[in-house]
Amino acid sequence: MQILTELELKDIYDQYFEKGDELVLKQFPSKQKKQHGVCLFIVKVLDPEKVYTEKEINEVLKPVYDDFVMIRRYLVDLGLISRKPDGSAYWVNV
Repeated sequence: MQILTELELKDIYDQYFEKGDELVLKQFPSKQKKQHGVCLFIVKVLDPEKVYTEKEINEVLKPVYDDFVMIRRYLVDLGLISRKPDGSAYWVNV
């Protein structure tokens, strides 16, 4: 897992997210370290106490980025969320 400083996280946020009250990703970065930083912000929109269905997690991620399926996949791949093998349930790991 990548270690990011507070300054790096701030730069990632400023570069990749739109200004405003809602978390909206402008574009997904190509570099792995920045992808991880972006996902650290996105996972915060999920309730760590809730177990989501695939439909529910999609509904939460949809406003953040158009390709919410890719975002969901990255969150799982980075270990920020887990899912049942059949994809019927998702939950936050951090």
